[in-house]
Amino acid sequence: MQPASAGTESAFHLLDASIRSIRAALRSKEISCHELAQLYLARIAAYDQQGPRLNGVIMVNPAALQEADRVDAALRAGESAQPLLGIPVLVKDQFETRDMPTTFGSALFKDFVPGRDAAVVEKLKAAGALILAKNTMSEYAQPGYYGSAFGFCRNPYDLARSPGGSSCGTGASVAACFGVVGIGEDTGGSIRNPASSNALVGLRPTLGLASRFGMLPGSPTRDTLGPMTRSVADAAILLDVIAGYDPRDPATAFSVGHVPQAYSNFLTPDSLRGKRLGVVRSPLGTGIDPEAKDYQLIKGKLDAALAEMATAGAEILDPAPLDGIVDLLHRVSGGGEAEEAVDSYLADHPNAPVKSLREIVLSPEGLVHPGQRASLAAGLGHATTDLAHLQNQAVRAELRQEVLRLMADHRLDALVYATMDHYQPLIPDDIMSHREPASRSGSNSALSPAIGFPALTVPAGVTEDGFPVGLSFLGRPFSEGLLLSLGYGYEQTGRHRGPPASTPALPGEP
Repeated sequence: MQPASAGTESAFHLLDASIRSIRAALRSKEISCHELAQLYLARIAAYDQQGPRLNGVIMVNPAALQEADRVDAALRAGESAQPLLGIPVLVKDQFETRDMPTTFGSALFKDFVPGRDAAVVEKLKAAGALILAKNTMSEYAQPGYYGSAFGFCRNPYDLARSPGGSSCGTGASVAACFGVVGIGEDTGGSIRNPASSNALVGLRPTLGLASRFGMLPGSPTRDTLGPMTRSVADAAILLDVIAGYDPRDPATAFSVGHVPQAYSNFLTPDSLRGKRLGVVRSPLGTGIDPEAKDYQLIKGKLDAALAEMATAGAEILDPAPLDGIVDLLHRVSGGGEAEEAVDSYLADHPNAPVKSLREIVLSPEGLVHPGQRASLAAGLGHATTDLAHLQNQAVRAELRQEVLRLMADHRLDALVYATMDHYQPLIPDDIMSHREPASRSGSNSALSPAIGFPALTVPAGVTEDGFPVGLSFLGRPFSEGLLLSLGYGYEQTGRHRGPPASTPALPGEP
């Protein structure tokens, strides 16, 4: 595609391109899939390992341009029915790809090629998507934004800070426009925290809505996956593709009868009108300092968002009376599942470099980040039959009931809150030798995985310091359509996101 000449303007703009705008540009031959892929690859080359060095991409698909050529041939032949035909997608390196290594962010797995695609990758390809690249991730999906296979990832909105984790590379890369949309994984906040901190839409679906086959597990009663996008509409389209039953992941049997014809059908401009939203004012995470400047700035953005939604017709219950919900949440732990889950996953891969979580923890120095090694070691020696694990499941069941009761008693459609109460931390100089496990201080994302309910974060603007703020909606099981409609309705109230200054349009970029 030739750059727009002086005095003219292309109708296609890469930095704000969406699935629909790209599909229209491909059909009208304003751009080819090959040219589109080249534009994104140029941005990766300019900004990922050069310039600001975001380090959000761990590998580019070596066959990306050849696959783009096949898309162009299909378009010339009149094929255009696939919903993601020609759309370059970024995928967290926690998901298996049959023709590329799957490292989990670890040098130990740098040469591991599983020989199969994860279910989500299968579905993306079947929908016509081009898997453009795989993204860096906090090693083995532990909290953080670093791993022995790649180093550490930066936030494109503030290069001195973390992008959030563990889907750090997907968050930074979608924000920096290295692809159209991305797929992340969420156990305790790993989609929503980096989405919030990179001015993105991030959806953690109901547990069981999307298949986890071919994804490294950590906590099967909490692990799930979902879209990371620059708009709610793109998240809805992506969810249409990845949702549904897969016999290889029995948990998805719960989704049968709960997947609508199209999540996009829920997106109407007046979708906030008449909806009742309960505001969560109590911190849902730990390490919160209500006197801190960033906390106050984020609170100001939350208040502004609530006012915008009220003007758009939403009924706001502020605050929602949480009663004992926060206390119950703080009693929930995440341990007991990791060793069994990882060992079972590795047993399914004869070519894996190790066969157990214990072998990962005991691997030679340099193959696992020391902080992540310590985090993984905490999971050894525990099982799902342990009394502590069973007691934890009982607390989660009680918490689930209390959240449903709160919503029923007050006729709430969703709970709403700031995704993060604090900015992401500054990146320390000793990040690659730091031996303490990372924390999720400042995050309010623990409630959704504790009860298995869906949660959506959407951009709510930036503070006066220029750091992105996320607004979260949490709903009942399989209420993704409703949550997307709420996010879309809020999105229509104003411009709440813009591209990061560190990765501007390249010369000649449309």
